[in-house]
Amino acid sequence: MSNINYIENKDARDLVKARLDTMPRNIKISIGSEGSFSKEELKEHVDKKDSIGEKIVEIDMEFLQALKRGVLYG
Repeated sequence: MSNINYIENKDARDLVKARLDTMPRNIKISIGSEGSFSKEELKEHVDKKDSIGEKIVEIDMEFLQALKRGVLYG
């Protein structure tokens, strides 16, 4: 992953929370050994700017950057 600290960027946090809102209610995301989290739990972690929130923001922003570069569908 990159050295960019996305969690401190409010626009990045808001974008990730908006993308989480599009997930179905019954879906959970597993974050390594940290466990599985619902979209509401992930949004709370993003708001807290804790390690789980930082990880989900970093993962989502890296995904969007890869999409932009055409790495995934190019």
